[in-house]
Amino acid sequence: MAVATLCGVAQVRSSSSDHRYKAGDDVPLYANKVGPYHNPSETYRYFDFPFCSSAPVKEKKEALGEVLNGDRLVSAPYKLEFLTEKNAEIACKRKLTKKEVAKFRTAISKDYYFQMYYDDLPIWGFLGKVDKEGKADPSDYRYYLFKHLIFEIHHNKDRVIEVTVRSDPNALVDLTEDEPVDVDFMYTVKWKETNTPFEKRMDKYSLSSSLPHHLEIHWFSIINSCVTVLLLTGFLATILMRVLKNDFIKYAHDDESADDQEESGWKYIHGDVFRYPKHKSLFAAALGCGTQLFTLTIFIFILALVGVFYPYNRGALFTALVIIYALTSGIAGYTSASFYCQLEGENWVRNLLLTGSLFCGPLFVTFCFLNTVAIAYKATAALPFGTIVVILLIWALVTSPLLVVGGVAGKNKKEEFQAPCRTAKYPREIPPLPWYRKTLPQMAMAGFLPFSAIYIELYYIFASVWGHRIYTIYSILFIVFIILLIVTAFVTVALTYFQLAAEDHDWWWRSFLCGGSTGLFIYAYCLYYYIARSDMSGFMQTSFFFGYMACICYGFFLMLGAIGFRASLLFVRHIYRSIKCE
Repeated sequence: MAVATLCGVAQVRSSSSDHRYKAGDDVPLYANKVGPYHNPSETYRYFDFPFCSSAPVKEKKEALGEVLNGDRLVSAPYKLEFLTEKNAEIACKRKLTKKEVAKFRTAISKDYYFQMYYDDLPIWGFLGKVDKEGKADPSDYRYYLFKHLIFEIHHNKDRVIEVTVRSDPNALVDLTEDEPVDVDFMYTVKWKETNTPFEKRMDKYSLSSSLPHHLEIHWFSIINSCVTVLLLTGFLATILMRVLKNDFIKYAHDDESADDQEESGWKYIHGDVFRYPKHKSLFAAALGCGTQLFTLTIFIFILALVGVFYPYNRGALFTALVIIYALTSGIAGYTSASFYCQLEGENWVRNLLLTGSLFCGPLFVTFCFLNTVAIAYKATAALPFGTIVVILLIWALVTSPLLVVGGVAGKNKKEEFQAPCRTAKYPREIPPLPWYRKTLPQMAMAGFLPFSAIYIELYYIFASVWGHRIYTIYSILFIVFIILLIVTAFVTVALTYFQLAAEDHDWWWRSFLCGGSTGLFIYAYCLYYYIARSDMSGFMQTSFFFGYMACICYGFFLMLGAIGFRASLLFVRHIYRSIKCE
């Protein structure tokens, strides 16, 4: 069922919206949500506000992803039959009480907008406007509600191609005073013929992110990142190759010379470099979760590049994330258990439990807190009980069994850890190290370079996820992601070499932490974006932003940590194979 749902996502463009109509046919218009423009997570049901409807309100059945996205579609009060023009027709009438007037006024002061869908095409408009002209004192502001909407619909023969809505600036209701007001909600419908083919009707939404000045910035970002990568790669490769070549010559010469020579350098810790790390169960679990999240990211990119996540395909990304995460949990179990057994761990069941809860645990705790906040606010971000049950069933019937199956397969693989050198019986003492060779300064150095390669693109992603900008240039995003992986791997390898050269053999956790430290830089960027680049406000929006971004950055930490460790492990094995170890 899960796979079928995911495959169905790709068909939305051609099936659910591909309706042909005859003159006079009812075309579905759904009111979705209302919320403050600057707080994208804080949205409410359309009829939580005192709008009126002349007919009983019907709720549209929604898929899992739509509910997770906060969509709550209901039948709108306006009737837009195909090719039927209307002029200032009254949809319904309502007498607003003092309390309802105050509610609308508060919404207008916070730039509340509404969103609707007409034949699966999104439309937006503001509830009203604040007249501040010539008024220095906020108590003199006038608050007006728009009561007349003008719909302009373009059609190509029997299909709807484009729809826009605007408010009549002359049809206003003054809500400045706390007095009951009679409101006639009116609407006008205009139809126009267009030659735009049905297949290209979504293009206008994706074109906004492909405008020339935006593309220039994107390509500048790519070129900047590529130059960073090339310089870094060339620099590191040159340095490491020359240093390693000198090391190999030196160590080969030392083998032929007297044995009483004072030992120094990375060769002389060969008896400790493959000593298993502390907390190996936690280490294997982190590696397993990071590998799963890397696989999840690759699958999401594949779906994005083939066009599944076109603009306003409601909830497609959330559906894909839930299903692919569930289906890839076997990868986490297999990676974690097999590596844990290579490290001669014995309690593999505890290791599997740790793997299953390492990422899901913090995510679940964050979700419970934020869902409680959303319920308190009566916002659409609060998941219904039925949706929570569905997610728990997916976790219990798909995620957990696959995790166990992967874990059992990994345990039964019985592969030995491939160490080119034997480990000494007693650990060698690590010499005193300067402050900049400690873990935290090394993490700061390791995270800065990969972050500098992606920070320009981060703004566009944030503006899309936490704003109303549309992001569709997935090919550029994929290139940036590949650059991020390459830089992370190279930086971690370089720092691991310098650590070993200083005869510090505790490189396992250090390589993971250095690789994942970019996640901490991204979270620091969240703080900058919230303060300097956005107008978000209020407890709910702030908690949603920092809560869910903490989970995303933690996921990045695990994923890039796994990449950094894998690269370092390959490097360490390679250099120790190249010398004679006793």
